[in-house]
Amino acid sequence: MSAEAAGSEQAGAGANGAGPRADGGGGGLERINPPHLAPPTGFSHAVRAAPGTLVFLAGQTALDGSGKIVGDGIVEQFERALTNLLEVAAAAGAGPSDLAKLTVFAVDVADYRRHARELGRVWKRLVGGDFPAMAVIGATRLWDETALVEIEGIAVVRER
Repeated sequence: MSAEAAGSEQAGAGANGAGPRADGGGGGLERINPPHLAPPTGFSHAVRAAPGTLVFLAGQTALDGSGKIVGDGIVEQFERALTNLLEVAAAAGAGPSDLAKLTVFAVDVADYRRHARELGRVWKRLVGGDFPAMAVIGATRLWDETALVEIEGIAVVRER
């Protein structure tokens, strides 16, 4: 192992303060949060994947089964979009702990930030305490004009 890789291992504390999970959980993903950077809140600075299969998850909005956006506000739409993303991931063999990278597109980033605590509670209820590398990007509008949020991602699936 190179000195650089060894340093990453030592700096590899996860968002919850732990490095790679000893129980084999996390889908072979290691959350890396160097101590000299600001502590991440609700995301990991980096996620290193063990060998596995990459699954690219298309952007999901708050569409219901009939193709209509449901939910009046950002929290309701985020919950539905995340639920849709998790269902797609499951169909591809990936669980919540296999999520390595997510991008959230929000039409009103200020509104997203105002509801950060509520969004965090939704995340923890649906996904748990493992946070992928993550970004929130402001968008002028999404494909469906009534959508407030869209979530896309990458998961790493290993044989279990």
